[in-house]
Amino acid sequence: MEMKLKEDLNPVLLLLFQVTVWLYSVLAFLPSYLFSSVSESDAGLGSEQERAQRLKARSVTGHPAGPYRAMGATKRLVSSLHPGVDTLDKVFEDASRRFPDRDCLGTREVVMEEDERQSNGKFFKKVILGQYRWLSYAETHRAAACFGIGLAALGQRAHNNIAIFCETRAEWVIAAQACFMQNFPLVTLYSTLGGPAITHGLNETEVSHIITSRELLETRLKFILLEVPRLQHIIVVDDTPTEWPGYPRGISVHNMANVQGLRTKPENGKHPMPSDIAVIMYTSGSTGVPKGVMISHSNIIAGITGMAERIPNLGENDTYIGYLPLAHVLELSAELVCVAHGCRIGYSSPQTLADQSTKIKKGSKGDTSVLQPTLMAAVPEIMDRIYKNVMTKVEEMSSAQRTLFTLAYNYKLEQLSQGRSTPLCDNLVFKKVRSLLGGKTRVLLSGGAPLSAATQRFINVCFCCPVGQGYGLTETCGAGTISEMWDYSTGRVGGPLICSEIKLKDWVEGGYHITDTPTPRGEILIGGPNVTMGYYKNEAKNQDFFVDENGQRWFCTGDIGEVHPDGCLKIIDRKKDLVKLQAGEYVSLGKVEAMLKNCPLIDNICAYANSDEMYVIGFVVPNQKHLLLLAEQYLIRGSWEELCDNAAMEEVVLQVITEAALSAQLERFEIPRKIRLSPDPWTPESGLVTEAFKLKRQQLKSKYQDDIERMYGGK
Repeated sequence: MEMKLKEDLNPVLLLLFQVTVWLYSVLAFLPSYLFSSVSESDAGLGSEQERAQRLKARSVTGHPAGPYRAMGATKRLVSSLHPGVDTLDKVFEDASRRFPDRDCLGTREVVMEEDERQSNGKFFKKVILGQYRWLSYAETHRAAACFGIGLAALGQRAHNNIAIFCETRAEWVIAAQACFMQNFPLVTLYSTLGGPAITHGLNETEVSHIITSRELLETRLKFILLEVPRLQHIIVVDDTPTEWPGYPRGISVHNMANVQGLRTKPENGKHPMPSDIAVIMYTSGSTGVPKGVMISHSNIIAGITGMAERIPNLGENDTYIGYLPLAHVLELSAELVCVAHGCRIGYSSPQTLADQSTKIKKGSKGDTSVLQPTLMAAVPEIMDRIYKNVMTKVEEMSSAQRTLFTLAYNYKLEQLSQGRSTPLCDNLVFKKVRSLLGGKTRVLLSGGAPLSAATQRFINVCFCCPVGQGYGLTETCGAGTISEMWDYSTGRVGGPLICSEIKLKDWVEGGYHITDTPTPRGEILIGGPNVTMGYYKNEAKNQDFFVDENGQRWFCTGDIGEVHPDGCLKIIDRKKDLVKLQAGEYVSLGKVEAMLKNCPLIDNICAYANSDEMYVIGFVVPNQKHLLLLAEQYLIRGSWEELCDNAAMEEVVLQVITEAALSAQLERFEIPRKIRLSPDPWTPESGLVTEAFKLKRQQLKSKYQDDIERMYGGK
């Protein structure tokens, strides 16, 4: 994606830029060539370009179905970081022994809070935050140990579930470590879940103790307490208030600090085994009620071992910014990777992340500016937002500034593709953009949904750091694949991690086969020590897991992928017609279609959504009689084909569909925003539907590819 300019380039500026870059390149070439030759030959790695082109994984059987393993794990998969460190309490103990005085968990102090009046008359809470206050590894370990003993004093027993329902903050990790030490399986729930989902999770896991924050207790939990009869103890991580009147009889509310002061006799045999359940992680409930995934200590350790191997030079000089939900496997794994390597973790939130964030008072500093993280995980939606904001600012630049930015952007893109660095452009042009994330970011990890090629290239160029795009599921501990840091190709998710292997399986109904050319395609199966123990109390759903003849666990993901010749995976489809939009909402395409087929104007409909887009689109076979009546009503003239190709007609039909969708109580994000009318019915003969008239999504997508690009604005 080369960046285009609205006007022609000024030839004088162009010449000046090229001469400057040429001079700089000549002056910098000789020393960098000499030094890089020495260091590369010492390391035996070769240039970034050579490393990017190297084989990432191969099929250990030689068969196109796999299993595919990383080149560093073809003989056997790797399941732990250090010998003997086989449970999560030992991971933390090992880290606090190796890095006792180093900063571990950091929280910014709140200097001032105020309500700021907006132009619409509403008030919005703004904060001024101070410096980060740090707990060392030894202090964090001590706090967790005391909290674990305190929970035991409150009657919490080993092997009995305990819940955490809390925002991402230092206390979340302290509480989790306390539970790992005492062998209390930790039930995690998203802080954004609604009442019925929280009730379901708490009742299914039969918890008597829950760890939460003051805000979530007062805004969510308080209203469902009577629906959770087993609940006896609520532990609030905030220091104030210390009195909690007005709660139902039989429920005690405690502050975390008080619980840390309680003492009890230690239980025998409380230390966890690697096979014990560490976490029961509830997924966000895309299809009805959320499912709890049972994750053992050995599962998480295998997953973080695989992830850590993909982050070069990970160590005590790194700072990670934590702001994504810790109840999500991506964030929990990333933070545990950091703890195991002695990194600092500074806490943030999406509302306080940058200087421009919504809760930061104008003129004061956001979290990235103060913390200056070197490592960061991000979901595509946040990266896309940054990309759009910067591009808007570029459009507002003067002609000369915009020309310089575009020249530098395209020059750097070309240099990156050849594995070269561009220090001059980085310092002169991209320094300001880079400072949006603190200026020191060296690795960005992306997960949760696919990242668009345009955004990925933008991050590579403007933030001067690689994007490790990953693929994994809660069911595989978030581990599966991550792209190597020097691989600047887009649209792929890298090769398998050293802890897992990947197989492809034919999906005949969807038209995907391992014998497809030029690349084998099929449903992705992930196997390895990171594959979890299944769903909690949900045997019916556990058929997606299986154990092979060697005793290894596998998970059938339902995602469709293709394996490229270098061993990298590309996700190309979803077996279940469930699509996660870019903002994280799940859309069941089948449900949307079923609801809208009831509309008299529609003979057939195929809903379509792309994971890196914000909305649903649709292909519609209209009912001829009803469409002609509608055309007459709106004075739109033409033949049947012309009517179906008419933009005004599309708008009218979309209006009818939207009304039908709202009356069928579809959510706003489920309603198609744009449509394409098809003059021809879909028949088995056309190859667009099966004999039973089920939609063939892949074939429909191919047929309407040009329309898809048009409806998504050719991004």
